[in-house]
Amino acid sequence: MSICNDVISFASKSGADECEAILCTKKVITIRITDSEIAEIKENYEKSIGIRLIKDKKISSAQSTILDYKKIVTEALQSEKNLSRREFWRSFPSDSKTMSIEKTNDPNLWSLDPTKPIEIAQIMIDSAEHPTISRISGSLNIVCDDFEIQNTSGLSKSEKSTYISGIINADSENNIPVSGIGQANSRILDSFKPDKIGSDATQMCVNSQNPGTVLPKTTSIIFDPLAVGELLFFVFGPNFNLKTYSEKKSCFPKIREKIAIDELNLLDEPHVPNNLGAKSFDDEGMSTKVTHYIKDGIFENVYSDTYNSAKEKTTSSGNACRLGVPLGRSADPIPISAPHNLTISPGNHTRNEIIKSTKDGILVSRLWYTYPVNPIKGDFSCTARSGIFLIKNGELKPIKPIRIIHNLPTLLQNISAIGNNAKTVLPWAGMPVTCPSIRCDGISVVTI
Repeated sequence: MSICNDVISFASKSGADECEAILCTKKVITIRITDSEIAEIKENYEKSIGIRLIKDKKISSAQSTILDYKKIVTEALQSEKNLSRREFWRSFPSDSKTMSIEKTNDPNLWSLDPTKPIEIAQIMIDSAEHPTISRISGSLNIVCDDFEIQNTSGLSKSEKSTYISGIINADSENNIPVSGIGQANSRILDSFKPDKIGSDATQMCVNSQNPGTVLPKTTSIIFDPLAVGELLFFVFGPNFNLKTYSEKKSCFPKIREKIAIDELNLLDEPHVPNNLGAKSFDDEGMSTKVTHYIKDGIFENVYSDTYNSAKEKTTSSGNACRLGVPLGRSADPIPISAPHNLTISPGNHTRNEIIKSTKDGILVSRLWYTYPVNPIKGDFSCTARSGIFLIKNGELKPIKPIRIIHNLPTLLQNISAIGNNAKTVLPWAGMPVTCPSIRCDGISVVTI
């Protein structure tokens, strides 16, 4: 019998009106790469439990790696005395049917030979080596988790998941310092290509060498998937959070309004096989579903969890997330609202076609320091430090770092091409997003 059942039984006997119990068993292997060699190997096993209790409309919580169900329930009930009532609260979700998603749990990653991660990391390093590359850094993360959730509404679900993610940064000190990045992610070992991570990083770095200077200008910019991913996670996605929208802090003030070109579709796709964000149920146990936030350029929906949907007298969209580090789930007792796999639907153009059809523009391979400057208006700032190329009649020439300060609603109305090269990427300290290359017109850039 699971400890989650013990928690719920004891909480009910102790006077709680409702209880939610989460058990997460996690195995994490992390390899850190510094100065072109493996610098650190860590393997961590953890089992933790989180609970959320409702008593007299007060919501208390506790979390522990000590699996003492009586102690954790008692601690949560004691903290309840100092909390305010949440009159809007309804109840935890009840059980529902969930679909099975292929290629989200690989037994080979659970039983991985201890030497295999080292071999994979070394392939990443070796594939990045080049005469002009002075330093290689990065990391490899392999995560296996077993997530279980039960509540007093009769919900009981569990799911095993695996993740493997690698990143390489290749740096060159040749003349002017430049860098390149390679990244790959998978849910199963056989689909993970470590050699491509290193080669992609080196190609970007080598192509960025000997950059020229571009004068401040207003131009077209092609954002590649890594750059689009940064914009999606840090600038774009938060506007569709129910809490943000209901508090009138979204730069898209009204559902059903047209906010982008007809060709733009933004959605949550949590059922894609072998996708980092694939889940059959969210982290409150609700079945996940495909949801359009923008459909044919029109603002369609927002995302939410049980707490925030109850507050706004609506229904959860199945987007409760208990984020694990570096990937996967956790037993965090209080979830957040987030898309599982925020996705821009691919267009009809190849990346090469978009570049060739651009007479005067800039290609941005990756971004740094991407953040909203005025979120309510949609103003944002970001920096491109390497992997930046001036486009003249379809030809690329590397240029020095630039800063972009722009407006999101304006950007969405001026998308002139969407690529068919959709890729799932992991923004820095973020959640997975899936996106293609996109060309946007009328963007001002300044040199740094």
